[in-house]
Amino acid sequence: MTYNITGNENIPFNNNAFYCIGTGRMGLALQKQYFQQLQFVQEKIGFEHIRGHGLFHDDMAIYHEYKDESSGEIKVEYNWTYLDMVMDSYKELKIKPFIELGFMPKELASDKQTIFYWKGNTTPPKEYDKWASLIKATLNHLIDRYGKDEVVQYPVEVWNEPNLPGFWKDADMEEYFKLYEVSAKAVKEVDTRFKVGGPAVCGGSDQKWIKAFLEFVKKQHCPLDFVSRHHYTTELPKNAGHYGYPKLHPKAKCFEQLDSTRGIVDSFEEFKGMNIHVTEFNTSYIPNAPVHDMNLNAAYIALMLSTFGDNHFSYSYWTFGDIFEECGVPFSLFHGGFGLVANGVIPKPTFWTFFFYKKLSQKYEKCVLRNENCIVVKTTDGGYSGIAWNIDETLSGSEITLDLSFPLREKDNSLLTQLVDEEVCNPLKVWHDLGEHANPSKEELDILRASANPLVKTSRSSNKIHLVLKQNAVCYFEIKSAPIKSDRGYTYQRLV
Repeated sequence: MTYNITGNENIPFNNNAFYCIGTGRMGLALQKQYFQQLQFVQEKIGFEHIRGHGLFHDDMAIYHEYKDESSGEIKVEYNWTYLDMVMDSYKELKIKPFIELGFMPKELASDKQTIFYWKGNTTPPKEYDKWASLIKATLNHLIDRYGKDEVVQYPVEVWNEPNLPGFWKDADMEEYFKLYEVSAKAVKEVDTRFKVGGPAVCGGSDQKWIKAFLEFVKKQHCPLDFVSRHHYTTELPKNAGHYGYPKLHPKAKCFEQLDSTRGIVDSFEEFKGMNIHVTEFNTSYIPNAPVHDMNLNAAYIALMLSTFGDNHFSYSYWTFGDIFEECGVPFSLFHGGFGLVANGVIPKPTFWTFFFYKKLSQKYEKCVLRNENCIVVKTTDGGYSGIAWNIDETLSGSEITLDLSFPLREKDNSLLTQLVDEEVCNPLKVWHDLGEHANPSKEELDILRASANPLVKTSRSSNKIHLVLKQNAVCYFEIKSAPIKSDRGYTYQRLV
């Protein structure tokens, strides 16, 4: 494939991959390894917001009921100890919460249905007034601690995947709409500047859930600032032992389940152009799918990030790290966790996909090329940067070549490439070669971290680039004018 870039191109490209990142339940943020992984991600990439489950789960210990000794009346009290610890750590790492209201505190729950190893209660509140008071008390506490102008910047999403019966009892649409109305009004009662939205559905639910949700909001005049939903791109997994092996959707259909969302929202005059937040996305929706650890995942996500911003204000990768317990504590280091970073602070190949896209944004002027295998932008220093990938979901060993020419002088240019592929940046393979130890030694962890970095190459270049991308490679490149300016008497050619 050959592309001649003139520099006059101006292709729409919205690089919104860094607005939000996903996390395991909030209570896990109290762990040291969780903090270390998030610190690494923030230092190397940097996300604005973080979203996860379990704000009101009992391990955060916020909501309590007790019987007054004198009157016998049931009263409510709140405990902010762990919430403050978590929020203080987020503030230290310069990341703001994207608040998900859920799950139900045991003492406020109307039933006993739970989900996950950690038993998040997924039933409606037994008293909606107490639920509304819990929301208002939480937001007011955050305002007291961090200031109103800061806290109103935290988006608020009502619940998680209510269209699935595991996440919301009986997937009861009408009951969720009631929850949304009560919750959204409670949020706005604290401060009208809060942005609140939903319904955070997953799967091909647009025609049923999102359409009905918008009709309800319109009819009831509920507050609504954004629409949210989730997106995963695999079939049902085949399970074996602790693991699931799903088949990826063909790359040409990776957005198929999302295609109708924008059109449905825009079909309502009241909501036309409203922001759509994809508050979770990944390839597989299970936390034990080895595909998450593979170079294939990195290449597939590279394609998704090149076009996700066309119709969505934000899209939050699920998740930043592998401290995660939906199915219990993982048995092994590489267990197919959702994270960009494996335990031991080992960046997976997909981590570098996000790292490369962040580099594109740092000196971005405009996009000059975008297709199914690459994206190229012109930079503010007069050069060009890009990312190229080769998705080989059938693992056939195919290669592709890209030849790019740029409107630069034919000499005095510098070319930098950073390559992630199955040979040069594949910690999963190194772990396998070392014996697949569930709990690697410190020496092995050092080796794994060393193996998890891109191959960096530089050269003096003409105004052309020739790239050969092996199976599931992702390559970042930048080319710019860089005339040699040697010190007196220094001649590099004499050294080589």
